[in-house]
Amino acid sequence: MSEAVVASAYGGPEVLSVIDEVVPEPGPGQVRIDVRAAGVNPFDHKVYSGAFGTDPAKLPLRLGVEAAGVVTAVGTRANGPSGPVAVGDEVIVYPAAGAYAAELVVPAASVVPKPAGLSWEETGGLMAAGVTAVHVLEAIGLRKDETVLIHGAAGGVGLVAVQWAVARGATVVATASSPKHDLLRDLGAIPVAYGAGLADRVRAVAPQGVDAAADLVGTDEAVDVSVELVADRSRIATIAGFARGAQAGIKLLGGAPGADPGTDIREAARLQLVEAAADGRLRVLIAGSHPLREAAAAHRQIMTGRTTGKIVLVP
Repeated sequence: MSEAVVASAYGGPEVLSVIDEVVPEPGPGQVRIDVRAAGVNPFDHKVYSGAFGTDPAKLPLRLGVEAAGVVTAVGTRANGPSGPVAVGDEVIVYPAAGAYAAELVVPAASVVPKPAGLSWEETGGLMAAGVTAVHVLEAIGLRKDETVLIHGAAGGVGLVAVQWAVARGATVVATASSPKHDLLRDLGAIPVAYGAGLADRVRAVAPQGVDAAADLVGTDEAVDVSVELVADRSRIATIAGFARGAQAGIKLLGGAPGADPGTDIREAARLQLVEAAADGRLRVLIAGSHPLREAAAAHRQIMTGRTTGKIVLVP
C-alpha cells in the first residue's frame, strides 16, 4: 500500500486527506516512481476549490502535477525524452497526475533525468513553475535588449521567469514586496514595490518604456498597469487573472478553461530547464517543505501569496 493525498470535497485545505492505495505494476510505456518530493502549485488549490467546477462525480480528486524520485519498475518500451528509462534512475516527472503520493505510475514520456547536483526538493519543485515561465516568455515574444515587466516576480514561476528573461538579455522590471527586492536584484532584475503608483515607479526605472509584460499573480493592478504601459496587448499575458485578462484582451495561459495550455512549448522546455539547473544558470529556490500528511498546511502557506520560491511535499 502507498499513501496519496486527495480532496474528498470541494472547498479549502480542510477537505484534504491522505488515503492508502494499491499502486499497480507499470504497463507498456509506463514506469513506477518512488516519490521523494512533489511540488505544490497554486493550480492544485484551484482544482479542488471549485474554480474549475464542482462535479461530484470527480471526487475524490487526486492532486499534484510534478514530482521527483527514483524509478522502481518499468514496463516494456519505457522510453522518455532522453531515451530508455531504467530501474534505479533518479528522475523528474512532469506532467505527473496525482503527484501528491508516495508512489506513482506515470508515462515514461513524462520522465526526464534529475541533475545530480540538485536536491530532491529542488527537482520536485522545478518543472511546473519552470515550464510555465518559459511558456509565458515565449507567448509574449520576449527578445534580447527588450524590457519586460514581471508581476509577482518572487513567486515560484516569477523567480524562474526573471532568470530566464535575464539570460535572454532582457531588462527585467520585477514587482514584489520590499523584503524580496534584494533577492531579485541578485538575480539581475530591477525590483519595484506593487501598490498605488506602480505605473509611475515602473516608468521611473524604465524610461525607455516597457515592451512586454507577464502577470503571474492575477490581480487587477497587474493587468491594468500592464495594459497602461505596454502598447501591444498581444505582448501581455496572464497565468492567473483570467476574468480581468479576458476583458482587457490579453493572452490567457495555462490550464484554465479557454486558456492556451502551451503543451508543445512546455514539453520542449523540460530538458532546457534540466540543463540550465544542472550547470547553475538556473537557481531553484525552495520556500519550505512539508510531510505528505501536512498537505493542508502547505496549501495554507501557498494561499497567502507571500511565499518566495516553491513549496514541496516530502513523502
